[in-house]
Amino acid sequence: MMNLAATKPASVKPFPLASRVAIVTGSTSGIGLGIARALAAQGAAIMLNGFGDADEISRTRDALAAETGASVEYDGADISRPDQVAEMIERTARTFGSVDILVNNAGVQHVAPIHSFPVDKWESVLSINLSGAFHAIRTATPGMKARGWGRIVNVASAHGLVGSPFKSAYVAAKHGILGLTKVAALELAESGITANAVCPGYVWTPLVERQISDQARSHGIPREEVIREVLLKKQPNRRFVTVEEIGAVVAFLCSPGAASITGAAIPVDGGWTAE
Repeated sequence: MMNLAATKPASVKPFPLASRVAIVTGSTSGIGLGIARALAAQGAAIMLNGFGDADEISRTRDALAAETGASVEYDGADISRPDQVAEMIERTARTFGSVDILVNNAGVQHVAPIHSFPVDKWESVLSINLSGAFHAIRTATPGMKARGWGRIVNVASAHGLVGSPFKSAYVAAKHGILGLTKVAALELAESGITANAVCPGYVWTPLVERQISDQARSHGIPREEVIREVLLKKQPNRRFVTVEEIGAVVAFLCSPGAASITGAAIPVDGGWTAE
């Protein structure tokens, strides 16, 4: 007779990421802050990163620490600067003792036809969205390898899987992020480190809210029409992804249950890339 007690799953720890340290780039608002909140709720210490008003960032840091009980600090590294990225990794390790989880979320966007796409905007989008992730991975992985554990999650986009007109730099960078993710996963497969990408569709953030207002004015159409016929036209479920949903996916990829998931690109896009 089978011993049912022997097959009973081990109890799930209430804080599966306790003792882990996470850096989330671009996390002073929006998707990045949602990811930081999800990881902190699972017990991880958090290094926030991003631009914004210093007082507002301080309030955000304090609120996140109070809400989750996690240790939360902030580093203002410019992700377009390789030296500042490396210094952020090193400062985090000095502050908390390690860097166990790296979430490359920082990103910028610019929309223009290829023939008139500003060269400086191309360079900016590639340096922040793609090169910044490379430099963070390059700097963080030696410590992860030495400890035999690590989680790398790159926030890509549905535009890492499909193209859209007028977004040459963004689409190129996000496709590049998926390639970088696969290479990292293969190189680190025997080191106890996983590397995965999350590919959101349109996510409800303050930035998207501003885009809705801008497009409503420029097209002379109601706000609701912008949402449904412009932004959500490609998302079959016709609703925005939430930052909480993205945070939950990232937290799962950092959990013990995701130890064999690596090199994956996971769409969170309401069915956009299924068509």
